[in-house]
Amino acid sequence: MSITIKGDTFTTFDDLWETSNLTQAEKDEIQLKIALVGKLIEAREQKGITQKRLAEMSGLKQPAIARLERMQTTPQIDTLFKVLKPLGYTLAIVPDGQAQTVD
Repeated sequence: MSITIKGDTFTTFDDLWETSNLTQAEKDEIQLKIALVGKLIEAREQKGITQKRLAEMSGLKQPAIARLERMQTTPQIDTLFKVLKPLGYTLAIVPDGQAQTVD
């Protein structure tokens, strides 16, 4: 699979990261999305919840959960709250440099 961003086509994440014309702000945004979605998937799987069940619990549809997990969409904040709540998580704003890492 490949992705085209601003006219450049990339086949691996490293290819995108190292050779793209992404600004640091764009890279930071990508890292945030990867961390957020990764934690969401991890929490869902640890609780043994399917995408369908999470959709029911959050009031969304399963395809919306799938698109979110594949990073094919950028969710609104209210959608994030709906999805994170049944998983036992919330969002927080912390001072830069003091954020906990997402493992």
